[in-house]
Amino acid sequence: MGCVFSLPEDKRDVAERAPSTRETSFIEKMKKTGKNIIVFYGSQTGTAEEFANRLAKDAQRYGMKGMAADPEEYSMGELSRLSEIPNALAIFCMATYGEGDPTDNAQDFYDWLQENDDEDLSGLNFTVFALGNKTYEHYNAMGKYVDKRLEDLGAKRIFDLGLGDDDGNLEEDFISWREQFWPAVCEHFGVEASGDESSIRQYELKVHTDLNMNKVYTGEIGRLKSFEVQKPPFDSKNPFLATVTVNRRLNKGGDRHLMHLELDITGSKIRYESGDHVAVFPTNDSALVNKLGEVLGVDLDVVISLNNLDEESNKKHPFPCPTTYRTALTHYLDITNPPRTNVLYELAQYASDPKDQENMRKMASSSPEGKSLYQNWVLDACRNILAILEDMPSLKPPIDHLCELLPRLQARYYSIASSSKVHPNSIHICAVVVEYQTKTGRVNKGVATNWLKNKLVNGHKSTVPMYIRKSQFRLPFKASNPVIMIGPGTGIAPFMGFIQERGWLKQQGKEVGETVMFFGCRHKNEDYIYQEELEDAEKNKVLTQLNVAFSRDQDHKVYVQHHLKKSKEPIWKLIHSENAHIYICGDARNMAKDVQLAFYEIAEEVGGMTRTQATDYVKKLMTKGRYSQDVWS
Repeated sequence: MGCVFSLPEDKRDVAERAPSTRETSFIEKMKKTGKNIIVFYGSQTGTAEEFANRLAKDAQRYGMKGMAADPEEYSMGELSRLSEIPNALAIFCMATYGEGDPTDNAQDFYDWLQENDDEDLSGLNFTVFALGNKTYEHYNAMGKYVDKRLEDLGAKRIFDLGLGDDDGNLEEDFISWREQFWPAVCEHFGVEASGDESSIRQYELKVHTDLNMNKVYTGEIGRLKSFEVQKPPFDSKNPFLATVTVNRRLNKGGDRHLMHLELDITGSKIRYESGDHVAVFPTNDSALVNKLGEVLGVDLDVVISLNNLDEESNKKHPFPCPTTYRTALTHYLDITNPPRTNVLYELAQYASDPKDQENMRKMASSSPEGKSLYQNWVLDACRNILAILEDMPSLKPPIDHLCELLPRLQARYYSIASSSKVHPNSIHICAVVVEYQTKTGRVNKGVATNWLKNKLVNGHKSTVPMYIRKSQFRLPFKASNPVIMIGPGTGIAPFMGFIQERGWLKQQGKEVGETVMFFGCRHKNEDYIYQEELEDAEKNKVLTQLNVAFSRDQDHKVYVQHHLKKSKEPIWKLIHSENAHIYICGDARNMAKDVQLAFYEIAEEVGGMTRTQATDYVKKLMTKGRYSQDVWS
């Protein structure tokens, strides 16, 4: 985290970045620009930020003026001053990250809320929309906390907390909440919607004809030319270009492609610990980008800028500008995920067939018919923007408006599969290539895994822009504590780092507690990944127990939780008497739930507890940091 301006730069760099005397008072900014609605976002993957921008834009339809704001950029202690602005309202779009944590950019705001008990927010009107995922233990914890805490400090909630569930249909949850929210705002402030439903552009297009190509972004995330002249420290705004030194297929057979990559971080000053995540910035498939250019009938190599019409906005462009359409569609824009309904709504005006227009607007409404059309035609069919344009030939949007509306392409996080004690200059990734056929017969490919798969190590340098994201997923401070690791499939990744680290500690002559591994895959002779490494670790007594479930090598399915139940007595002894730490990595939707259930049953059967006591027992382990999950859905 920390400030972006902590590195010495020459004057030119500073001019390219926002000035360091940035306005940290959102009150002054709102007064200066005549805004009365501010939408703060806590966003890790960009969705909460996207929702915040949509709400800020909505305000115009009610004769109000909104701005979206990153809480990390402003002094949040000023919330108590919002009453200085007539009819002012603060909206909070808050995502929950990982195990109920705030997102990186909302961490300071969260700390401020926790520390300031005597804050008087009685003049503050607010509402919260929370973004989360029901498959996680701490569903929407951050949004719920902000909602309750603001009320505790005297603020006035003008509309109920919205709960968005990404396991279901987050977009639908947001639309339903928003459709009830605005009428409540109108009633509260006595305003009325203007009947104007037309699209409101946020950026204007400038085509550059004689620009020096040295001034044009070619895919950099932050500073211009940052990929040519690399300067530490490296973070999400300034990633390091790591060279791929190893890229091998892990599985011996089957139709999937599981891969092991090694990234060289020599000379970068990057430090990591076992359990951390590596974030990589992928690029879209050039074939998709070319097809988009063809369907829209445009020259992708035109140099353009999209400039914010609101001169005062912190966000001058939707992505680094000036650049080309090709670069924007390759490096900066998400063209593979099914577009959200606001994109369809705003593009509807460009469909020459009235039926297409009507369907696109319908999908963006909260009517049952519209919701089911969006669910079936867009989500279930996995139609990305290209598929929509192909299947709706009357739709011909101008490419600049499309680029304004598409969300930013986000970094992808992988659990690091190595230990820095053993590999200080190398970061290992273990991933499965995503590729599947959709209902429309198209083949969809995961952006990052297919891009990584093609990072070949053959003479020319293949590089990956990356940075490290710290995690709470850590080995016990005392090496003598036993650890129980459960990670089927690519969930084994962080445990490869843990096993390397425990082996290294043993070599240092440290007393290392029992190290138990539960791994699962489909077939022993196909996808038993890292088999040699695991069996070596067992032979060298680094792994004191290795249990592998092969789910499809017999007529009934066998999973990690079945093996866990088989070892219930020794496992209970490790947890209950020997202070063992439990780690679970992999799929949140099924595996993590089933494993948790298995622990409840062990506590009941061996520990003699009731189900309620067992649930409480596991909850306590979580609170103490002895039951950690690194899961995804």
